[in-house]
Amino acid sequence: MTMRHLAGARGAPLIRRALMAGFMMLMGTLAPATAAAAGEGGVITADAAAERAAAGEILVIDVRSPREWRQTGVAKGSRRVTIHDPGGLPGFVEAVKAALGGDLKRPIAVICATGNRSTLAQRLLAKAGFTRVLNIKEGMLGGANGPGWLPRGLPVESCTAC
Repeated sequence: MTMRHLAGARGAPLIRRALMAGFMMLMGTLAPATAAAAGEGGVITADAAAERAAAGEILVIDVRSPREWRQTGVAKGSRRVTIHDPGGLPGFVEAVKAALGGDLKRPIAVICATGNRSTLAQRLLAKAGFTRVLNIKEGMLGGANGPGWLPRGLPVESCTAC
C-alpha cells in the first residue's frame, strides 16, 4: 500500500501522521549520531554552513519537500533530495548516495525547515555509512536551535521549477 492510498480523502494529515510514526519508531531504534559514528557529525550553524559551502568545503543537502523548496527557495548551491522520497527512507538514502556519486566520505550538511527532519536525515545517513554529515539544525526557518537560514539573510536560489 502506498502513501497515496493511506492518504484517502483527507490527504496530508494522514500522511504526516504516518511519517511522524515512522520517525518516532526510527528515533527509538537508532543510536544518536556520535562523532565516531558520523565522522564529522554534529551540528553546524547556518552561517558556518553557508561560509563552508561557498568555499567548496561542504555540500548542503535540502531534505524538505518540493512544495517547501518552491515556497522559500533553497540555500544557494544546495542539492535538493527530499526525505519524502516515494521509496521511503531507504529511497532517500539511495537518492543522497546518487547525488554524491556514491562518495560516502564527502562532507555534507543537511537542512530542513526547523531541524527535525535534518536530525533524522543525519542519523539515517550515518547509519548508512556516510562519514561526514553535519546538521544545520536551525533549519531554513529557525526555531529553538537558532534563527535559521532565511532570517539570517543567507543566500538562496529560487526553485520555481522544483
